[in-house]
Amino acid sequence: MKTDSAGRRRQILMNPGPVNADERVRAALAGPDICHREVEFTDLLRRVRDKVVRICGGGNDHAGVVLTGSGTSAVEALISSVVPQGGGVLAIDNGHYGRRMHDIAAAYGLYTRHLDLGWGTRIPQAKVGRLLAVDERLTHVLVVHHETSTGMRNDVAAMATEAHRYGREVIVDAVSSIGAEYLDMRTTGVDWLAGSANKCLEGMPGLGFVCGPRSGFATLDAMPRRTFSLDLHRHYLAQEVTGAPAFTPGVPAFYAFDVALDLALREGVAARGARYARLAERLRDGLERLGFRLLLAPEDRAVSLTAAALPPGVDFAAVHAGMRDAGFVIYPAQEVLSGEYIRLSTMGTMSDGDVEAFLEKLGGLVSAAVATDAGFTR
Repeated sequence: MKTDSAGRRRQILMNPGPVNADERVRAALAGPDICHREVEFTDLLRRVRDKVVRICGGGNDHAGVVLTGSGTSAVEALISSVVPQGGGVLAIDNGHYGRRMHDIAAAYGLYTRHLDLGWGTRIPQAKVGRLLAVDERLTHVLVVHHETSTGMRNDVAAMATEAHRYGREVIVDAVSSIGAEYLDMRTTGVDWLAGSANKCLEGMPGLGFVCGPRSGFATLDAMPRRTFSLDLHRHYLAQEVTGAPAFTPGVPAFYAFDVALDLALREGVAARGARYARLAERLRDGLERLGFRLLLAPEDRAVSLTAAALPPGVDFAAVHAGMRDAGFVIYPAQEVLSGEYIRLSTMGTMSDGDVEAFLEKLGGLVSAAVATDAGFTR
């Protein structure tokens, strides 16, 4: 049985966040007690915000805002805060999280066009352009970079190009991609980005963030106030001007994120992406050998997650229980893929040995399911 540095049984998290974190990140959670209105936290907040901009490929003309909350809280803060009065959004939906962006916009009563493509469908750039051309109320395009429900990587640079062709902005949900998938804000043209600490950046749960142009943040005071605690203008002023959070933050998560960002910047986005991709290819090869069918074509797959159809006669609940007993946590698929597919992440401090051990144990469960009816058949 594998154990961590404290002697506890180590679980390999193959769910798409939270992830297995570096020991140095976990140790940082035990930082000193400080007041979030004092200079110690001001310095910590400044460091984290600066590193967020760097990891997003931003420059001096970009700024980051860090929120205590999930990645979805950062997505919601963006959508609710940057759309002007009388403006609207084109929500691109090719999975659960694209639909979530649509639903957030609808919850705030924003004018919304819903481009429902179906799960795992590539985004037709020309169709996005046609919709923008005929509807002047659309001021923003909403798109997910890594659609975690399917493992699909969407071409957000193409969406930014199309949006800018018609004088619109693009808002990207990069919650499960930033830190491992290429997304340089200066070269891709992405206007606004929402991310999370606890996925490819390998921090701890509890922090989301937004990165965008300083010029864009400066215009937020003219936008409608649709929310209170997620008002991006409120948070930007507090962090940029006073150097303090608008509300009480999750201080330990900031300590951990500071260290995680250092590790991510030291490794580099390209190198981390290559590490995840190597693990994913090893995992995918093994899954196919065991009779699993991969959902997406190779060119559409993100490096951090794999969706695969269960072989005939293999039940998710039984496999989940067997893998958990062996120290591995796996994830079910959602909605339209539920019951037929599993999702497996290669984020975090996972190793080649972890993947091989996972495949060995999974192979035993699949063989047992095929040979017997001992709780594994539907």
